Amino acid sequence: MSITLETKYLDGFVRDHEWNAIQPQVTAAHELLHSGKGPGNDFLGWVDLPVNYDKEEFARIQAAAARIQQDTDIFIAIGIGGSYLGARAAIEFLKSPNYNAKKKNTPDVYFAGNSISSTALSELLELCEGKRVSINVISKSGTTTEPAIAFRVFREYLEKTVGAEEAKTRIYVTTDKARGTLKALADREGYETVVVPDDVGGRFSVLTAVGLLPIAVAGCDIAALMAGAAKARQELDDPDMEKNPCYKYAAARNILYRKGRQVELMVSYEPCYTMMNEWWKQLYGESEGKDGKGLFPASVVFSTDLHSLGQFVQDGSNILMETVVLIDKAQKELTIKNDPENVDGLNFLTGRTMAEINEKAFEGTVLAHTDGGTPNLVLHVPSVCEEELGYLIYFFEKACAVSGYMLGVNPFDQPGVESYKKNMFALLGKPGYEAEKASLEKRLGR
Repeated sequence: MSITLETKYLDGFVRDHEWNAIQPQVTAAHELLHSGKGPGNDFLGWVDLPVNYDKEEFARIQAAAARIQQDTDIFIAIGIGGSYLGARAAIEFLKSPNYNAKKKNTPDVYFAGNSISSTALSELLELCEGKRVSINVISKSGTTTEPAIAFRVFREYLEKTVGAEEAKTRIYVTTDKARGTLKALADREGYETVVVPDDVGGRFSVLTAVGLLPIAVAGCDIAALMAGAAKARQELDDPDMEKNPCYKYAAARNILYRKGRQVELMVSYEPCYTMMNEWWKQLYGESEGKDGKGLFPASVVFSTDLHSLGQFVQDGSNILMETVVLIDKAQKELTIKNDPENVDGLNFLTGRTMAEINEKAFEGTVLAHTDGGTPNLVLHVPSVCEEELGYLIYFFEKACAVSGYMLGVNPFDQPGVESYKKNMFALLGKPGYEAEKASLEKRLGR
């Protein structure tokens, strides 16, 4: 298997009989998922997606990406939540958080429509001045506020700078295959479209056209990405959690949650994993945080955050569990050289690589944190490449589904997401929300 799970740092926190007791629940969740009889069964398209994806559309995505790489300096992906997190996470993991600053033969990739900040959008427009720009708006309906605003702005920008006809060739639309205002607009204007599948929810959609087009534009090998996910689909199919690290991860977090752990802290020792943390937080937070249940997903990058949050993890209230994602092979290597003056007192590191030092930082930290009362799981990822990332994405998606079923929630809906939207629409005076507007303004003291 590509991904291995180390559980030895749970000793003293999880006992053998607890593993044995939870196995029937793991098996039941596995059967519920694969029978298609569980809650949210309309959104199980991701399960077989790595082998059942639309090959013709996949080829069109590759062709579009190649074309964009030739005629575009800046590519803007417009979306929010699952419509941007997976793509950004993959690009920064595979290519670097500094991707846009590096010398390369692919376009810069920026993400818009994930906030309502006028400053952020204005600065992005400034970056586009004098550049060849293409955009990819990603929205199933076309009416989600944040991306809809950004699309309005960038569509107008393109039509103004290159003309309406050329703008049509620079707008790529990822949306519903048949319905919605964005689909209707794309058909009317002749924009190239790819499909958001009906049976794959947003937070599970990175391996669909939602994520694949931006990832391919950045020069990542999306065929290898899918191959890695296909390998995970095949290998992570045994209900016996001793043979399936994906299910053992799901079981461990449920055991610890039931013992009072309220927060799962995702830990990485590589800055390139920062946005993968953000993708993971949506996946688990939106899937499990309902009905008054669920671990709160949080994240850190060590050793950076050891200098800010390390004190709490080590010595604060015992509400945490940590899941560490370790990249076993560094992408690039540096060796510490001797300093004749030894001003910093670090000559004892001479000849050691930074990867070795980082490994010892992990080992020292995991021992300290477990001694301090925080249980740790460790996921080993062999290297940074498309195949391993595809495997990891599928690993987390499947573990999330099984963990959610074990928790007794529907892992595929998000009923709480709509509450803030209704309030915002009412306060902005959207037609049909008049009664709610008056009530909310009264509560705000207006």
